[in-house]
Amino acid sequence: MFIKQLYTNCLSEAAYFIASGGEAAVIDPVRDIDDYLTLAKEQQVTIKYIFETHFHADFVSGHLDLAAATGATIVYGPNAETGFPVYLAKDGEQFKIGELTLQVLHTPGHTLESCCYLLLDENGQPHSLFTGDTLFVGDVGRPDLFSGNLGKEELAGLLFDSLNTKIKTLPDHVIVYPAHGPGSACGKNLGPDTHSTIGDEKRTNYALLATEKDAFIAAVTTDLTAPPSYFPVNAKINKEGYNALQAVMEKSLQPLSVAVFKEKMQREVLILDTRNASEFAEGFVPGSINIGLEGRFAEWAGSLLPFNEEIILVTTPGQEEETVVRLARVGFDNVTGYLEGGYAAWLAAGESRDLIISVEPDELAMDIPHDPNLVVVDVRKPAEYADGHVKDAINLNLSDMTDPGNLADFDDNQNLYVHCAGGYRSIIACSMLKREGIHNLRNVTGGFAKIKEEKGIEIVQEKEVLN
Repeated sequence: MFIKQLYTNCLSEAAYFIASGGEAAVIDPVRDIDDYLTLAKEQQVTIKYIFETHFHADFVSGHLDLAAATGATIVYGPNAETGFPVYLAKDGEQFKIGELTLQVLHTPGHTLESCCYLLLDENGQPHSLFTGDTLFVGDVGRPDLFSGNLGKEELAGLLFDSLNTKIKTLPDHVIVYPAHGPGSACGKNLGPDTHSTIGDEKRTNYALLATEKDAFIAAVTTDLTAPPSYFPVNAKINKEGYNALQAVMEKSLQPLSVAVFKEKMQREVLILDTRNASEFAEGFVPGSINIGLEGRFAEWAGSLLPFNEEIILVTTPGQEEETVVRLARVGFDNVTGYLEGGYAAWLAAGESRDLIISVEPDELAMDIPHDPNLVVVDVRKPAEYADGHVKDAINLNLSDMTDPGNLADFDDNQNLYVHCAGGYRSIIACSMLKREGIHNLRNVTGGFAKIKEEKGIEIVQEKEVLN
């Protein structure tokens, strides 16, 4: 028996490779499939099945490309309707992988077609459960993500039944392998680990501790933040199909001279700069949006960038392919090239540049009492803001900055000091503000983590929100 978890950090996503007796199965693959093909070669196995736990909303699955490369059968559970050939498994149906068996457990709740896959070992005994988004470590899948015509309360009721009849009845030793880990927006508050056991979850997971359906429904539907805006786009792509990644790469990885890059800038095009936030702040092509590869790149790209607009790239030389792949993971097939030689080529050509002024928190502390036009803009999530923020700061969640109406209230005479928790999101925010023509701003280095340590800055909480 061979089981490997393949974890994609910037998506908090876990795929699985299972092999036995010359055969293999892949569960919930991401769009770039080379790792699965490499594993198959190393293990000297043939990929027989590709199992999908549900229609993923937070990334584009690699099921179509992997099936085309291997001839493997794509398997979904009951109720799945797709725009491409799949095998629809029945609840309880079993699939052989060498000496192992995968049994389908239909577990609607997160979505209607959601399934878990129970792995039975060579002796037919339960070994592990691949839970998709039905059960996480310390949490369960949110029931409000675009599944049929059911409301979140109805789906939560189905999830309660699935957990109690299909999952809590399994032996305590069974390993839990979920599709996501900490940071994923597919649950409310996932635990720090990427695997667990049924016993541990029954003892510690708030959702499995609930014994009454009404209490469970209230627990899993309360305090749900709005899902990222790209979720319905990705769910639709996974359901209907998509272009082969190789074709996307060939279209996207086109080197553009400075002259051609400038020509494209004259059209309705978005410039995405994926360099490190601090490097971007020191200088960039005017009008660029920065989303650095060092952070939760794919999630922020999906949340902030338009899917119907042409994108051209500025990257650190050598990171062009990585950038295109990570964009494709969340459904972006609209990249048409990158600046050859990167930002250095732009400077060498004598072209104009923009920059973001960064200040330390002590400078902010000195400016607050003396500048009546100073406005602190906190781009963290509302819950982060409520837990502690600079007195009188405006909370403008980065996710909400795609709506120009949210930027319309800033006056030309205001001096904006922008911060997030540590500095990654605030540079994104500054680049978006500048793209909208708002240039009288400064980025506060180190974000709230450093601001709260500055004695000259008053910090307050929103206690009515926290209670």
